Amino acid sequence: MKTTIKIAGLLLFLLTGQIAFGQDNKEKALEKGLEAIQLMDEGKFDESIKLLKQAQKLDPKRYDYPYEMAYAHYAQGDFKGAIKILEKLSDHKDVTDRLFQLLGNAYDVIDNSEKAFEVYDAGLEKFPNSGALYLEKGNVYWGKEEYAEAIPYYEKGIEVDPGFASNYYRAARIYLNSTEEIWGMIYGELFMNIERNTARTAEISEMLFATYESEISFTSDSSIAVSFCQSMTMSIDALSAGKEMVLPFCMIYEPTLLIGIVFEKSLDINSLDRIRNGFIENYFKMGHNKTHPNILFDYQNEILKAGHLASYNHWVLMKGDEDKFDIWVEENEEKWTEFVTWFTDNGLKVNDSNKFYSGQY
Repeated sequence: MKTTIKIAGLLLFLLTGQIAFGQDNKEKALEKGLEAIQLMDEGKFDESIKLLKQAQKLDPKRYDYPYEMAYAHYAQGDFKGAIKILEKLSDHKDVTDRLFQLLGNAYDVIDNSEKAFEVYDAGLEKFPNSGALYLEKGNVYWGKEEYAEAIPYYEKGIEVDPGFASNYYRAARIYLNSTEEIWGMIYGELFMNIERNTARTAEISEMLFATYESEISFTSDSSIAVSFCQSMTMSIDALSAGKEMVLPFCMIYEPTLLIGIVFEKSLDINSLDRIRNGFIENYFKMGHNKTHPNILFDYQNEILKAGHLASYNHWVLMKGDEDKFDIWVEENEEKWTEFVTWFTDNGLKVNDSNKFYSGQY
């Protein structure tokens, strides 16, 4: 399953103001290129390609005209035509990782996944921190429903390109349908913070709520069970090296979550707000933030201190319990409005120095 690469015209628009006065051919090429992009957006690919060819003749050294031409071929299903152009363009001095993404996708669509991998790997040699290329390597396996083979590529993409949202989305969906939902809960919420207010955000919100419902069980009046992970393996490497043993994250997450559930009798968006609030308070009180630092939990703690955690928790889970979410917002209109203002100005910063991936534990 392929991702959509919609960057047509980006370079053209960015470079519009960089053409020196008097370069008539380049100015004419740019005018044709911009018109071609407009036609492409309207689905008029043949007309767009015709103009891009004219632009390339006027300014043959530019990278973006043939790239956009290849994109137009790809968009209309002419994958071999796109491949022919992209192969010739792959050594251009201005090449980007998106070329290797589009070229690899074209090979994968025509059922040549082996060649697609070669292209993605060639791209990673030039752009080793490309989350987009790791995404596509994972997507080759995703399309075959070989999710165990896909997940390492998504997680590597998260590690090297933490601001790129799509790897979190894919990883979250896989883990939330596995026995190790713990990683899906974290990746999913990180994704929602990186890519807000999209259809994918709503999908993950619903999945997070559903996972809480399925993995927290009130087995009797006095018994509660949680099951977000099964991996309890402890390495003996630290002990043999004389280092302090660090517990697996599963042995931290589930007991800390349980503490916040003991006074609850059922699950809905409001009780989950209380459970999540208790979890983050106890996580820091018990010092788990020192042994198992986590940028998501740090951010939740920041929101807690700012007085907005209830609003944030309702936002995260709103698509799983929409009726009660609407009632809560109606009853807490001022609190919600204040949160939205704060949230807009104080988003989670995810970058090379502030990131999370499961391999950290």
